[in-house]
Amino acid sequence: MHVLKLAAAAFFALGALVVPAYAEKVRFAVTDVEGMEQLQREYGAFVEELQKATGLEVDFTPVNNRTAAVEAMRAQQVDFVLTGPAEYVVFAKLTDAKPVIGWQRPDYFAQIVVMAEGPIKTMADLKGKKVAFGEVGSTSQQLGPAQVLADAGLKYGSDYSVEIIKRNVAIEAMIRGDVQAVGMNRTHLNAIREKFAGQKFSVVGRGPDLPNDILIAAAYVPSETVEKIKKAFLENGEALMAGVLKGEDTKKYEGGFFLPTVNDKDYDSVRAMYATIGVPEFSKFLGE
Repeated sequence: MHVLKLAAAAFFALGALVVPAYAEKVRFAVTDVEGMEQLQREYGAFVEELQKATGLEVDFTPVNNRTAAVEAMRAQQVDFVLTGPAEYVVFAKLTDAKPVIGWQRPDYFAQIVVMAEGPIKTMADLKGKKVAFGEVGSTSQQLGPAQVLADAGLKYGSDYSVEIIKRNVAIEAMIRGDVQAVGMNRTHLNAIREKFAGQKFSVVGRGPDLPNDILIAAAYVPSETVEKIKKAFLENGEALMAGVLKGEDTKKYEGGFFLPTVNDKDYDSVRAMYATIGVPEFSKFLGE
C-alpha cells in the first residue's frame, strides 16, 4: 500500500509538471475579427505568449461585429477586448470599460488620395467633387479622412459628395473618374499601389497620427487581474509583439509597441471626428 501511495504521488507530481495549472481564466475578443478560426489564426501565438507571461488561461470569445462585442461585455461574457479608436469611444459610452494597454500602429494616419495625373492638385480642388470612404465608422477610412477634409475647410456631405464604397472598388471608380478622391490610411495606400501597379496616386492631404488601438477591460474584471495583464505587457512586450506578428492582418502592428499608460482623454480627437460627420453622440456603431 505504501508503495502504491508513493507511485500515485509521483504520478500526480509529474502531471503537475506537464499540464499548465491556470489560477484564473479570462476571455478575450477582437472587434474586427469574426469567428473562432480567424481569431486563432491571427492571435493564437499572441495568446500563448500572454498565458506564459501571466499564468492566466486566456480563452477566445468570437464576436460577429462590434455591437455584439459590446453586448457580450454588458452580459459579462467577455473580459478583455482589443478594439480600434472609433470603436473604443462607443464602448466607453455604452459600458464602463477601462483602458488597459495601447497598441501602437506605426504611420497610422488618415489621408486623402487622388490620381497623380488627374485634375485634383489641392484639397480645395475637391469642393463640389465626390470623395469615397471605404468603411462606415472606420477611424482611418471615414472619420479620420473626414477630419482631414474638415481641417482644410471642406464640410462633410456639404462641400463635397460622400460616397461609401469598399476600398478597391473605390479605387477602380477613381481611376474611371467616377469619384475624385478616396480616404484611407498609409497601409491601405501601400497595398493599393501594389495591386494597381500601373496607376499613379498622390496624397493631397493627411492628418496627424491617429490614436492607438486599445485593449480594454470590462468593469467587473478584478483590478489585480488587470494589473497582471499590464505587467505582462510592460515586462514581456517583445515576446508578446512577436506573437502578434505571426498573424496576417496583425502585420499592421509591425514596428509598433505597447503603451502601458493610456487614458480615455487620448481619444477626444476621435470624438471630435464623430461630430465632424454629424454624429456627436457616438452612442452606436455606424453602419450596424
